[in-house]
Parts: sequence; structure tokens; C-alpha cells
Amino acid sequence: MSETDSNAMALDAVRVVGDQAILGTDADEAIPPFRPAPEPGVWHKGNWKLRWGLMLGGWAIFVAVMYLTLGGHLNGYLSLTGLLIGFLVGLTGMGGGALMTPVLIFVFGFQPTLAIGTDVTYSAVTKIFGSWKHWRQGSVDIPLALWLCLGSVPSALAGVAAVQYVKNHYGDMVDIILYRAIGCALMLVGTMLIIKILIKVDKKYRRENIVMSRRMKIGTVCLGAGVGFIIGLTSVGSGTLIGVFLILFYPLATDRIVGTDIFQAMILLGATGLAQIGVGNVDLWMVAALLMGSIPGVLLGSQLTVHAPNRLLRGLLAAVLFLSGLALLFKS
Repeated sequence: MSETDSNAMALDAVRVVGDQAILGTDADEAIPPFRPAPEPGVWHKGNWKLRWGLMLGGWAIFVAVMYLTLGGHLNGYLSLTGLLIGFLVGLTGMGGGALMTPVLIFVFGFQPTLAIGTDVTYSAVTKIFGSWKHWRQGSVDIPLALWLCLGSVPSALAGVAAVQYVKNHYGDMVDIILYRAIGCALMLVGTMLIIKILIKVDKKYRRENIVMSRRMKIGTVCLGAGVGFIIGLTSVGSGTLIGVFLILFYPLATDRIVGTDIFQAMILLGATGLAQIGVGNVDLWMVAALLMGSIPGVLLGSQLTVHAPNRLLRGLLAAVLFLSGLALLFKS
């Protein structure tokens, strides 16, 4: 089928939906761009098991060399934790921040400021790979992502500055505040994850592009600002919170919602991670140890996601997050 024929079919399909007056817009505004799938290269053809075996084997050799040469700086338990959490992230599509922060606090005994800074920096690196994949697929709404970042990045930096101010002027009081803030954020994310599971997306009302009015732009910046401050304060919710609001209020196709969410999270977490490094809340060796496990974990989980009971897993993880939030509130 030629590109012209594909565009014509897409146009006809949209006009049928347009006759139903989707969300009060004209059919011309709802026409999706033609987005052909990337042409498979030589590397993507053939035996996928061999391809994955070579990639994972190469990564295992790299990790082994790093531990043999720099093992005194790295923590093997963190790498195993990264492998497990990366696998869950790839399997369920959840953000890693909500899972990693309570693990660093409860299991490894991190101070809240160090857990937040390490988690944000680690998550920023992992988002780069997902963003690149969605960028190549054309599943990122760039204007929407940038309007979100216009609110989220300054707000997240303000959250980092607020934590640092309390730490410098009130000492240990910052731990109590952060335990409560992270606890509330985890409970919020757990609740929003349940909502996300229950939301029914009617695909016939979803579009490739949306025309953003002035009111929608202002609302998008405010949404980004609210979530950004939570991220800067707690590192929790960069994926789940924005993702749920995009599903509820932006009539985009599912892949566009996921791609836009990951892309804006990369920018948000990248800026926040640099700020956390600047104020000394990040141990880069710990970040490296986490990444050595999480990168193959995410790849493996993503490969198995089609066969996994995602709704059940997300429900269980939501309950774990909610209970972890309660535990942090009691810990404070």
C-alpha cells in the first residue's frame, strides 16, 4: 500500500468519526499525521532470541568488568534491586521512582534527601532510552510535552530549593518533613494507579493531535507545576500522576499519551537530577550500580509485557505503594 493510499484511508476514517462531532472539534483538526513504522534494519530481522542473547551477554560482560575494576565503589545489592525494579517497570509501564524511593529508605537505610536525589538521577537516565524509542516511533506530542515542562521544571527546582532551605536552617527537621511528604505522595500515586487501571479508554474518541486553546495551555502549565513540585520534593510520581491526567483530560491516542509522558519526564527529571547533584544529594556510584541492573531489567520486562497480567500486577503494586506511604507517615 502506498503512502498516498494510507493517508486517504486515515482521512476517510477520521471523517466518519468527525461526523459524530468528537469533542466538539472539526474533522480537519482531528486528521492524524501519517506515521509509518520505522523500516526494520538488518539487526531487527532474523532470530530475536539470538539478538537478545547477544545484547544481554554483552551487558553482562560490561557489568562484570566494571565490578572487577571498580567493585570497591559499587554495591551489588543495589544492582540486583535495580534489576528487579527495572523488570517491574518494563512489565507494567509504571514509573520507577515510586518503587525505588521507599526501597532505598526501608531496605538500604538511605536518608530521605539522598534517596530522593539518587532516585531522580537514576530515573532521568532510564527515561532517555524510553524517550528515544517513542521519538523514533513518532508517538510524542512535542507541544504538549513542552507546555507541561514549562510548568514542571521551574516548580521541581523550587521543590529542591525548598528541601535544601529546610535542611540548611532546620537540620534534622527535614527528615520528618520528607517522610511525611514521600508518604503522602506514595499514597496519592497508589490511588491514582488504581484509577488508571479502572479508566476505560474509548479509542474512537482518541486522536493523534489536539488543538490546544489558551485555556488548555494555561491548565497544562498549572498541571505541570503541581506535579513538578511533588517530584522536586519527593521524586515520586513522574509517570503515574501526569499519565492519569493526560488520559482524563487530553483526548490523545494511547501511544501518544505514553510517549508524551515519558518525554516530558525525561526533561523534568534531567533538570531535577542536575539540581540534586548540585546540592550534593546524589551518590553517583550508587546511581551507576542501580543502572547496571535496571537497564537489562527494563528490557526483559518490556519483552514479556504482552504475556503478563498487567492489571493484577498494577493493582498489587498500588497496594504496596499505599502501604509504604502509610509506613513512612508512621515513621515520621
